[in-house]
Amino acid sequence: QVQLVESGGGSVQAGGSLRLSCAASGTTVSTLYMGWFRQGPGKEREGVAVIATHGGSTYYADSVKGRFTISQDNPKKPLYLEMNSLKPEDTAMYYCAATPYLVPLWSRLLTDKYPYWGKGTQVTVSS
Repeated sequence: QVQLVESGGGSVQAGGSLRLSCAASGTTVSTLYMGWFRQGPGKEREGVAVIATHGGSTYYADSVKGRFTISQDNPKKPLYLEMNSLKPEDTAMYYCAATPYLVPLWSRLLTDKYPYWGKGTQVTVSS
């Protein structure tokens, strides 16, 4: 079991930056992938960025490439999401997720591949 707790959300103006953190506890060494997902008002939850915890490979949604950076030193350390050049459409509840299973490259941003979830942190971007 893995427990995840997000922090760092807040309200910023368009063009601003935020850094989200996710603290993991439990059997973190068993996780293979950790990621950030978000759910905006009236929208389905979607993948934002994922990192392979034992190699560091990263994957991003097209909508955030070049603006967001996911990072983690090792599976026992916090997971981060550095968000720059924020846009109003980035407004959402942001969730941290983890999985101990191998996930094919094409599906690493899919929510149903992740059994462990945090409760989320709200990000609001005003224009």
